Amino acid sequence: MLSPENEAFLRWWSEHGEKEKTSLRPFLVGLSIGFSIGVGVILLMESGWYTRANMEANSRLSSVVFVLAIMILSVFMAFVYRKFRWEMQEQRYQELLILKNKAEKEAQKQP
Repeated sequence: MLSPENEAFLRWWSEHGEKEKTSLRPFLVGLSIGFSIGVGVILLMESGWYTRANMEANSRLSSVVFVLAIMILSVFMAFVYRKFRWEMQEQRYQELLILKNKAEKEAQKQP
């Protein structure tokens, strides 16, 4: 049989699974991950650790384009993270359903 934690997850996911597809919380977590990557890139560029790259970036790259790229990256990361979290939870749900059905069939076989 399944543990009480897994049983609770099965009940919760069967009720809330579809709502989680469009949930705002995983989207915001993914958005913050994307912004963190963007801030990291900005810090690396501003630190001057590779002078030649900084010269090339400053001569060819518009700051507006750079900020726009960071925003696009952040939104992309948010969508990917939300989809990834939903897929992982859905896979867990499907696996637990299979285990539950298998355990129920074995319990019915035994007298």
